[in-house]
Order: sequence, then structure tokens, then C-alpha cells
Amino acid sequence: MGPVTENQGRILLVDDEAAILRTFRYCLEDTGYSVATANSSGQAEAALARQVFDLCFLDLRLGDENGLDLLAYMRANAPWMRVVIVTAHSAVDTAVDAIQAGAADYLVKPCSPDQLRMAAAKQLEVGQLTARLEVLEGERQRAGDNLDSQSPAMMAVLETARQVAATDANILILGESGTGKGELARAIHGWSKRAKQACVTISCPSLSADLMESELFGHNRGAFTGANESTLGRVSQADGGTLFLDEIGDFPLPLQPKLLRFIQDKEYERVGDPVTRRADVRILAATNLVLEEMVREGRFREDLLYRLNVITLNLPPLRERHDDILGLAERFLARFVTDYGRPARGFSQEALEALKGYRWPGNVRELRNVIERASIICNQELVDVSHLGLGESPAANTPRVGDPMSLEELERAHIAGVLAVSGTLDQAARTLGIDSSTLYRKRKLYGL
Repeated sequence: MGPVTENQGRILLVDDEAAILRTFRYCLEDTGYSVATANSSGQAEAALARQVFDLCFLDLRLGDENGLDLLAYMRANAPWMRVVIVTAHSAVDTAVDAIQAGAADYLVKPCSPDQLRMAAAKQLEVGQLTARLEVLEGERQRAGDNLDSQSPAMMAVLETARQVAATDANILILGESGTGKGELARAIHGWSKRAKQACVTISCPSLSADLMESELFGHNRGAFTGANESTLGRVSQADGGTLFLDEIGDFPLPLQPKLLRFIQDKEYERVGDPVTRRADVRILAATNLVLEEMVREGRFREDLLYRLNVITLNLPPLRERHDDILGLAERFLARFVTDYGRPARGFSQEALEALKGYRWPGNVRELRNVIERASIICNQELVDVSHLGLGESPAANTPRVGDPMSLEELERAHIAGVLAVSGTLDQAARTLGIDSSTLYRKRKLYGL
């Protein structure tokens, strides 16, 4: 058996019988899991303070202590951890109570090694699937879906990206707003040896420094007003995988030293918790800003920039990818007419010429939004120039009252249009008259 890494599965065993702990530990370690043990509530709480666990096997009879009280502590302080109750035949009713209190399953002692291994594998698989679903929530496109290219400039970037994906080097992705930096980051993760682990995205402009620290590193229960339970944080969710810092130029300056320390040492602390933790995370970052200028102006740390741009990828704007415009438009149209149940199946010749002749200041994002709008308002088989709205005044290009679409579709189309022509989320939020956190939630809701 080779060395065990934490991301194979981190398991806590809690039982007051030394023989049971020893037998369970040997069985699970032989399978390849990282295992810690505790024979009391106090030891279990101390272990949870030192380390993040994915799964706990908990005996409800811990001498004079009530295992249900420890279960309640676990649900409040480690809500991400799945708990399997281990109990005797005579206490099955208590195990059912534990299930109702938040345990995931129960085992009846004595249980065979195969039963223990199957229970562990099942719960860890469910936990991993749940985490991946949370990470992918709102991401409707498959990583790399729109990265097929006939453009020499784009093909050169993709070739380099594939080469460096196999390493653990930090990568800084540069490009104008709407060029597909986030999609390239997800593709790099998918091409890497970390592909089976999570790719976690954090949007840097969406949160204040205090909220960003909690979102990034997690917090302990009671660390601040409203912190009713402990949270893992994005860094811990990405352990073994990739953390994508979207719009890194907007990362709060006061928090940059803590981010720098984590990138250098892989160590961090949760808000309200002095315990130093480690996470094995590959860093990808993206921005449409000129970070060197921000360094000169004192708005971005120079040492952080050096750590982020070990490898730099520059995405070309869509106007320099002329060979890709029609292929992207056709793929977008096929997707949206399926999503919305609309009749369009292609473009008229005039529409194709208009798509090729437009300069696309909003890049791939603008093309996507134009095609989405056209797919909604086109009531015929071919999308015509009039459906594209290219070259029209902004007022003519905005969804109108009375258009044949729901309020949700109107809001989605309008937000998409504003995002396409806005340099940052803050700018788009000001245009829409909402705060950036509301816009961030709506982007996730609509998959923008």
C-alpha cells in the first residue's frame, strides 16, 4: 500500500472500546483511507478542531456520555461531515433517532470488514458527489465546450494551456471581458491530474474583505454575528483540486497578504479559529485588468502578482478570432433553441454576413447574449439580421415590454445584455440599480 493522501478520504472513528477502534482503523487504513480515532466526546471535539474529516463512524454509547449530544455538536461545527452511527442490535431505535437528527446511516455491531468498507465507500462517494454538485451549481456549460477553435492565435493559447495543465504551476489568465477566461480555467482543471477533484470558483468583486475571508477560508460557529454554524470555506472545498480566483484584480487589498501566505505555504486559518490548517490546492486566476499598473498605483501587491503569474495565458479577443465566429454562433443557437423550445434552426445569409462583419466589443460573452436574444424572439426557421440587433441603438437592443417572453426571460436577457457591455460586475450592478451581491446571486440563478 502506497502513502495515503488526505483526499482519498479522511475518516474519524469515535468509540470507547479500544478493540473496536483498533479493528476499524486497520481495516480502513488498509483500504487507503486516512484515519483518526477518539474514545470520548472531548477527544472527538479536539480532533475536529485540528482537522477536516469527510466521514465519522460514531458509537452512540460512549461510556457515561450520550453520543446524540456529540452528533448535535458535529452537525453544528462540521455540517459537511457525514456521520454513520455504529450501534448494537438493542439500540437500533436510538440509531433511528440519530438518523432523524442528521446522521447519514447506521451500522449494527458486530459488522464485517466488508460491511465497514462498503459503508465508508458509499458515504464518501455521496459526499464527493454532493460537493461537486454544489461547485457546479449554476455552471450550465461543460468545461471547454466553446474552446474548439480554428483561429491560430487561440489554438496557440490552447496548446500552451494543455501543456501546463499537467503541472501544478499557478496560472494567470489575461484577456478582455467576455473572452472566456473562466471557461479556459475550468478546461485546464479538466485536463489536469486533479480533474477528479473539485474545481472551486470564487468571484473576487462580489464580496467585501470580511466576507471574502469567510468565503475563502471558512469560519467557526459564532465567529461573527449571523455565523450560526461553522463553514468549510472554498479553500477546503478545493483541497486536492483547483481554486479559480475570478477577476483577481478586484481581490480586496487588505486580504491579499493572507492569500499570498496561503499560496506560498498552503496554510490558513478560519475566521474565529486559531488552528492552522493546510490544503493542497492548485491556483488559477483571471483578470481583464492590467495588474502591473495596479502594482505601481499601490492597489495590488507585487509579491502576490509574482506568485500568481508563474504561467501567463493571454486570450485573444473575438475580433482576432474571425474564423471562430460562425462556429460559436451555431453552437450557441443549437443550445438556446433547445433550452427555450424555439423554432430557429439556422441563420440567413444576411445574418451570417452581419455576424462576420461585427467587431464584437463584448467578445464571446456578447456573441452568446446576442444569439440567446435572437433565439428567443425569432419565430421562424432562420434567424435574420433583424433578430440580431447588431448596430442598433442600445434602446432598440433592450428587451421591450410586450415581447413574447416571461418576466424571468426578460430579466435574464436584460442582465445578460448589461453584463456583455460592462467592464466589471460593480459597473453592471450600478447600471442595473442593484448591489453587486444581488447581481452575483442572479448570475448564479440564470447561469450567466
